[in-house]
Amino acid sequence: MSQASIKFIAADMDGTLLDQYGRLDPEFFDLFLQLEEKGIMFSAASGRQYYSLRDTFAPIQDRMIYVADNGTMVMYQDKELYSCTIPKVEIDALVKAVREIEGAYFVLCGKRSAYIETQEPKALEEFQKYYHRCEYVPNVLAVEDEFIKVAICHFGGTEELVFPSMHAQFGSTHQVVVSAKIWLDIMNAEASKGAAIKHLQKTMNFGPEETMAFGDYFNDIEMLKVSAHSYAMENAHEAVKKIARFSAPSNRDSGVMKVIREKVLKAD
Repeated sequence: MSQASIKFIAADMDGTLLDQYGRLDPEFFDLFLQLEEKGIMFSAASGRQYYSLRDTFAPIQDRMIYVADNGTMVMYQDKELYSCTIPKVEIDALVKAVREIEGAYFVLCGKRSAYIETQEPKALEEFQKYYHRCEYVPNVLAVEDEFIKVAICHFGGTEELVFPSMHAQFGSTHQVVVSAKIWLDIMNAEASKGAAIKHLQKTMNFGPEETMAFGDYFNDIEMLKVSAHSYAMENAHEAVKKIARFSAPSNRDSGVMKVIREKVLKAD
């Protein structure tokens, strides 16, 4: 399968493009410029908030595409290209259910900001990694915004302690996905990184065979399925490795950048 025809590259952030400490390799910016010179679009496709992603890529923030909050918002040059919201009545039910889970903390993600009800220091430290525009409010259900996601954090592990109950209640009506060991996201049933990238394929005139994607966790599966050049990181969950067509070195070894250099930038 030729990789010389790549027009669009999407990379998850945590566990994928970022190293084990959540850091972006400074050499990424030079690599981005090389892709830009070849006319190849690059997207950060992440569960992270749009405003957080813009800060991470500050030197080039208006030159890349953001598939943010697990595909519920796609932004380019600070303009919305796509979004997938959750009706307020459904948000009420989701939040009330999450409040019943012992040990769980949650973030209600809106287009303007993220909203939290806790001031617990450990939770705040974790939230700050992913949500740079975040407001404390006594009751998130009183907030006026357009909502795109409910993100749940449980330090004991969401796959074991959150997913069973939330999937049982909302799995038939919403997208309920474990996005990291201690994170789970609930979104519109039609929302995913894959759905967002399919929208870009349709509106920006590139196809699956011209799409390369990298991921490591369950929330990356739909994105990998719509990309002919799909890569699971060496450190990826085993379920993700079964979906991807190819493997990339670990995020500890800048695996995304190594594959791009070898398969795309040297492909001419």
